[in-house]
Amino acid sequence: MALLNPRQRRTWLCALATLTFLVGCVPRREVRAEPEMTNQTISDKISDEMLLDPGVVSTRLDIQTEDGIVTLSGQVNNILAKERAVRIAETVKGVRAVVNRIEVKPSPLRTDAAIKKDIKTALRTDPATEAREIDVRVNEGAVKLTGKVESYQELDLVKKVAQGVRGVVDLQEEIHVFYKDERPDQEIEEEVQQTLRWDSQINDHMITVTVDQGQVKLAGVVGSAAEVRMAKADAWVAGVDDVDTEHLEVDPWIHEEKLRGNKFVSKSEAEISSAVQDALMRDPRVKSFNVDAEVSGRTVTLRGTVDNLKARRAAARDAKNTVGVSYVENRLKTRFNQNREDSAIAADVRDTFYRDPYIERFDINVTVLNDTAYLYGKVDSQYEKNRADDLASRVPGIVDVRNFLSVAEQRPYVSDPYIDDLFIDQDALVRYDRRSPYQSDKEIKNDIQDELWWSPFVSSEKIKVSVDDGIATLKGQVSSWSERRASTENAYEGGALLVDNELVVKSD
Repeated sequence: MALLNPRQRRTWLCALATLTFLVGCVPRREVRAEPEMTNQTISDKISDEMLLDPGVVSTRLDIQTEDGIVTLSGQVNNILAKERAVRIAETVKGVRAVVNRIEVKPSPLRTDAAIKKDIKTALRTDPATEAREIDVRVNEGAVKLTGKVESYQELDLVKKVAQGVRGVVDLQEEIHVFYKDERPDQEIEEEVQQTLRWDSQINDHMITVTVDQGQVKLAGVVGSAAEVRMAKADAWVAGVDDVDTEHLEVDPWIHEEKLRGNKFVSKSEAEISSAVQDALMRDPRVKSFNVDAEVSGRTVTLRGTVDNLKARRAAARDAKNTVGVSYVENRLKTRFNQNREDSAIAADVRDTFYRDPYIERFDINVTVLNDTAYLYGKVDSQYEKNRADDLASRVPGIVDVRNFLSVAEQRPYVSDPYIDDLFIDQDALVRYDRRSPYQSDKEIKNDIQDELWWSPFVSSEKIKVSVDDGIATLKGQVSSWSERRASTENAYEGGALLVDNELVVKSD
């Protein structure tokens, strides 16, 4: 190679210096290190999620993780919080199963007679359980239920109604599920497969279903412990005597596309309508009513008449959780067939609040006018405001709820379908008073990215996050409307004041 003369050398040195300067001026793309998944970071993430959740006071809870198996211990003051803590843990990436050793220590203590009376009243006044003959026994707060129901979904509902009474520390049941007709195993297997296939909250492509003499066995792989629980619930179709999920494993690292398969490819309107009708028929709150589901594109319109507000909301939830549905227009009419005085309905709403372990401590003023409940007062969080709304919707005679409760903690809250049983009509935008962000935009962005990464329900690598003055914008592509909704929830949990979700759903 020829040597450069002094003039050429000076020219090259100037060029090199200029290039070095220009490179230094180019903005460097921020490289964010992904979180590390260890036993400790899994425990820490569960602890963070519980701190964010108003339904669980986590200060007396301990969390230990070993090879993805989480053990929860400590104390809560009601059995709903105990069950909720498990559900929260199940939604964290890397959790394979949850061992629940939490103790329930109500304060103040209630007598067994008072607990029994309230459970029987709650079962009698709930529109979906009033016709069931359930025997209730209580011993030092431990409840035992016996009786008969017509489906596993009814059994699950009876348990939830009983757990919603203050003072319950444990619940056991010996309730027999009575099926009107026997069904062949092949028919049961096909229905379980169809139910899993149309449930937008479960990636079922790698789940196998076998049935032997009414015993269902689920095997394969899913992405979260929450999906194991929900798949088990889906498998309890008519004719099933038991569901085994021992061989249904959780793999947080398997690619989402393998778990989903062709689940979210475009479906015809006729297919979506049929799937929604099937979901409505499985729901004990809805199945006794004649509800019609009209489908246009990805929108489902519900028409018909129900006799209670809870059923109306439950129908919308069932439709919304069906694959292929992006929006539900709820045109169901609520018409109670008996004449009740507004004052009597208001008294029932107050009694319902008094029985509840979350709402009883608040001074809520209830007025009923023309079958519409008006709620006034102040609660601590949006979760409690939503819960009061939901409790009122169960009372016979209520056709609408106008919820004017103010919230002390102005933090956006979006119901998580993997955790909540509340059926509140709410979209992605949460209504709350505008405030200044607690964190910088950069901190909020990092926290949102962490929330997305730790969620087993979204593909975080496909979502771009930006934050401006506390308002988060999400861009990219997701596979389903349920994944899009989950990303909105993650953004709020990351500290966003508002979320502009511009994610495109791939199946459309």
